[in-house]
Amino acid sequence: MDPIINLIIFICLGVASLVLSVLAVSSKSLLRSATYLLLVLICTAGFYLLLNYHFLAAVQISVYAGGVVILFIFAIFLTNAKGDILQKHQTRKYVFGGLAAIAGIAVTAFALLKHQFVYSGNTSMEGDQEINMQVIGNALMGTEKYQYILPFEVLSMLLLACIIGGILIARKK
Repeated sequence: MDPIINLIIFICLGVASLVLSVLAVSSKSLLRSATYLLLVLICTAGFYLLLNYHFLAAVQISVYAGGVVILFIFAIFLTNAKGDILQKHQTRKYVFGGLAAIAGIAVTAFALLKHQFVYSGNTSMEGDQEINMQVIGNALMGTEKYQYILPFEVLSMLLLACIIGGILIARKK
């Protein structure tokens, strides 16, 4: 595909993801928030398709968009009375949320600008060559330098915190 078209698609997916993410966390209706989350996950699958990761896009749609969001919608219907609206948050919470977002952006920018990242040990590899699954597994689950078991575990803890938070929000008072 033409690089200009790729850039246009990437920008459209990025803007859609950002707008839908903000709508997902700021919507007053839980069902609407789950719908926005579904659309964000579909945009993520679009990013995977743009990178020619067809299998990951299919997994993203079938597991996350198809399974997890439907599970959230069932949980919303089973725990809330019909027509429940979320309570309006105080302005102070929006200010603290904005400050936390700015702090996160600052830390990310600092990390990106300060450190040199190693992308690959083999720089002669072309884009469409296949990589052995053993190499991918070792890179994802290894404990050596530039391997990803620690971020994987941190993400699992984040997902656990999200599930617990969802349970606390969904339960009746």
